[in-house]
Amino acid sequence: MKTQALRCWVLGWFVGFVAGQPAAAQSDSVTTSRLSNAVSLSAVTVRAIAPERFLAGQKLQRIDSTTLLQFRFASLTDALAFNTPLAFKNYGPGQLATVSFRGTSANHTAVLWNGININQPNLGQTDFSTLPVAGFDRLAVQYGSSSSAVGSDAVGGSILLGNTPSWQPGIRLTVGQQLASFRNSQTQLGAQYALPLGASWKLSGKSLVYRSQLNNEYPYTERQHYFLEPSTTGQRGLIQDLAFLHRSGRQLSINAWFTDNDLIQSPQDTLARERTRTQSARLLATYEANRTTIRVGWIRDILDYAKGNLNEPSHTQTDRFITRIEREFALKSTIRYQLTLRTGAEWSHYGTRTDGYGGQLIEEDRADLYALFRFQTTRWLLSANVRQAFVTRFNPPITPSVGAEYQLVQQKRFTLTAKGAVSRSYRVPTLNERYWVDLGNPNLLPENGLNLETGLTTAGALSDHLNLTAELSAYRNRVDNWTYWNPATNYHVENLQLVVARGLELTTGLTYTQASWKAGIRLGYAFTRSSQERAYDAYSQDVIGKQLVYVPLHSGTLNAHLQQGRSRLSLQMQANSRRYTTFDNSQFFKGTMLVNVILEHSINWQFMPVRIQGQVNNVFDTLVLGVKRNAMPGRNWAINLIINFPSNTQ
Repeated sequence: MKTQALRCWVLGWFVGFVAGQPAAAQSDSVTTSRLSNAVSLSAVTVRAIAPERFLAGQKLQRIDSTTLLQFRFASLTDALAFNTPLAFKNYGPGQLATVSFRGTSANHTAVLWNGININQPNLGQTDFSTLPVAGFDRLAVQYGSSSSAVGSDAVGGSILLGNTPSWQPGIRLTVGQQLASFRNSQTQLGAQYALPLGASWKLSGKSLVYRSQLNNEYPYTERQHYFLEPSTTGQRGLIQDLAFLHRSGRQLSINAWFTDNDLIQSPQDTLARERTRTQSARLLATYEANRTTIRVGWIRDILDYAKGNLNEPSHTQTDRFITRIEREFALKSTIRYQLTLRTGAEWSHYGTRTDGYGGQLIEEDRADLYALFRFQTTRWLLSANVRQAFVTRFNPPITPSVGAEYQLVQQKRFTLTAKGAVSRSYRVPTLNERYWVDLGNPNLLPENGLNLETGLTTAGALSDHLNLTAELSAYRNRVDNWTYWNPATNYHVENLQLVVARGLELTTGLTYTQASWKAGIRLGYAFTRSSQERAYDAYSQDVIGKQLVYVPLHSGTLNAHLQQGRSRLSLQMQANSRRYTTFDNSQFFKGTMLVNVILEHSINWQFMPVRIQGQVNNVFDTLVLGVKRNAMPGRNWAINLIINFPSNTQ
């Protein structure tokens, strides 16, 4: 405790000292586009969450709006699987889907919703099958350790979900309907609106109600001698975003997100059937003014699980109350460089009650202090961050990071940038790992990671109609004190493993535009070598140096499109090498390649824009196995209809 108190005092003194320095006068004469685009020079708040601006040298991939529209009726699982090198463990259609980010586990990815980590705290992870793509305006993937900017869980990387208000006046209504194979369907009703509130304020809002029903009525019970597990999934949700903007630049935002996911496996088998119902309520209020941001949030996660008799489920309810205050300072701003500092503090209170903890209410408090630096010139981008977390009955380490980017070539039509970063990471054990009766361990140590990363990025115009982008990244992530539910001690959780993940990632894209014709292709490849490197008993010696389970050594994606006017043909491909299913690598799933084809066309019907999408998934009827060695469905289709009603600006 003395060590933790000393860290708190040193970090608090440091932040207070730097924050107390007077901010230099801002310059409005920055002439380079790179500088002016990256940093706002006006008096209003810079509205971007920390991982997007203060992690120089690390890879950041933004998913564009066209891609989000193509996956409008899909979950985040599909959107990320076909556009990133992330590996997913999928239990079946509409069932649990968790991610392995750069060779780490499902507990090592932070999922941020408007800057707030929404990982389920009892499990320490997110079920990506419950996250609809239609609910977000922004989707980005932050690669590598980002604990200095995000906090706990960001060991392998972070998924950034956001909602951006639109200030275009009027009311725009959207109706979406999907009909798909196996009697599956989805309905979406949405509205976007912006209107003045008196002389000084404006309102922008977005409302979305969605409902999906996956009946999964397959015409077959097995594929190539592998059983298809029957299941039904019903998903319902409401997303409500409101933003109030004052003419002075002050802004108040209110975000609400309610979800209800009801999964029944083997519904006809009264003895073996399982029901998992997860419900979440998320409320967030954000006030931004004069480079100060204040957030107040509340999240409730409910998990009910039953087997056989579905009327008597085990019940878990966890509440989180979150407060955060941040202040950004323009320490120096000239025509040659800018120096920015963001300081912040966060406090969260957790309260959880579940059968697995003996039915008692478990409470704990968590707090963070952090300082984030950003220095930018026409060629250099540097960042230096530090964070200290405090947790009830726990002692997280201090987590610094430094990163740099330098433009080796800076021409009008071509740039080449070198980058590199070093960052520490940590993960606070889940509530289950600490408090589960008999098996949990309240004395667990924090997982401790060190991530090294380097890379090159390039972008340029090869001609007036042809543009090229490419990025190459290499990394090494060493995670010590990796927790493990040890079967040798009746699955008591312990800090046992040392895991080292290292790899290469290459993405390249080529786009062509000529009059009404557009074409493009984007390729991605990832080499991911992730293995356990410490023997902690006689049995673990056999798995030293072996690839972690369900992490493919090689993976790749291909996305191509051809568009003429309002018609567009797209090809999506995702391929993986073999995935091992045992720790000694003696058993595995064969490599697979999935191909989807989408044909879409937009028309104006009765002055209403209408988009029609027809898609065929798994074109070549590839056999893909889930975690439980159950077969995934084969070739299937879906028809999507999106109707946008005209804007009413009166």
